[in-house]
Amino acid sequence: MFTLTPERMDDWWEVEGLYDLCFAPGRTALSSYRLRDDVPPVEGLSMVARDIQGIVAGAIRYWPVRIGTAQALLLGPVAVHPVHQGEGLGGMLIHASLTAAGERGWQRVLLVGDAPYYARFGFSRLEGIAMPPPTNPDRVLGLELIDGAWQGVTGEVTRAA
Repeated sequence: MFTLTPERMDDWWEVEGLYDLCFAPGRTALSSYRLRDDVPPVEGLSMVARDIQGIVAGAIRYWPVRIGTAQALLLGPVAVHPVHQGEGLGGMLIHASLTAAGERGWQRVLLVGDAPYYARFGFSRLEGIAMPPPTNPDRVLGLELIDGAWQGVTGEVTRAA
């Protein structure tokens, strides 16, 4: 059993420790992190899952980005502690946070990831969307939270102001 809550300032270092465990400390060298530099995660959408003992078992974060004049959410990272992998926690975090994003009026979500994994949540490859290099364009995926949200949206992904 897990408890999902919005991430609080007090959770930051525990979540960072989980991300380091799951992705290695060099993860911040990835180009997608340049979109996150000095930009706070989206409040209320970034979530923490704690197990019955109160230990961080999983986390997901969202960041505001722009593609031309369009706003989007950048999903990531999402991580589940190795002892809880395979229990459906990653899916729980993704579903709960996407529902919250839609309720808050967000229209589109973007991520860099494995299409076979994220397809089950409705993500598909985006055409005409350029993440900072050296991102593989085949891994740039998107999801519409309202019909037609990605229609006509093209260009470089940039940091939100």
